[in-house]
Amino acid sequence: MNTKYTIPYTDQELVKKILEGDRHAFNLLIKHTEKLVAQLVSKMIPITADRKDIAQEVYLKIYSNLSKFRFQSKLSTWVGQITYNSCLHHLQKKRPLLLESFVDKGNEEKPVDFVKHSQTDENETEMKLYGKELADTIAIALQQLPLIQQTIVTLFYQEELSLEEISAITSLPVGTLKSYLFRARQKLKAILLNIKKRGEL
Repeated sequence: MNTKYTIPYTDQELVKKILEGDRHAFNLLIKHTEKLVAQLVSKMIPITADRKDIAQEVYLKIYSNLSKFRFQSKLSTWVGQITYNSCLHHLQKKRPLLLESFVDKGNEEKPVDFVKHSQTDENETEMKLYGKELADTIAIALQQLPLIQQTIVTLFYQEELSLEEISAITSLPVGTLKSYLFRARQKLKAILLNIKKRGEL
């Protein structure tokens, strides 16, 4: 189970404190959301040297625009939106070829019910091995997916966000997200089975 840092304030209370100049409150916001920001940036931006600058830019945008936040979503979801859009802007402005590689050309597929497939496939070969070796192998396999699929898988499984929350962050329809998750799961299974056949797992 993914452990998350919690803060002793509601979103409204935290925003009010930050807008009143409470620097400790803003540090709490950073600590509460830094893992989400880091996950998004690391998955969307393949150039390591660019990641720190983008993360700093994200929190500058958050601080500058916090007064415009209208609590139509969770504060963390809003932070995710800013991070996702900042990464896309960076790819579009400086790395157009990377932006093209980020976009999955297969999203025209008919959306599938990911939950249904998870239930009906539960008797098939599944990733039931545990430990650091498997975690490392899965991480390597994940890197072989298109960047957009890496991002969605990370948000869904590692950050444990709902499809609705991911949709709010990425502006992608829930049906499209289900399709991404299903295809990513099938690709990961194929990659891991291939690794196992080679005796590396």
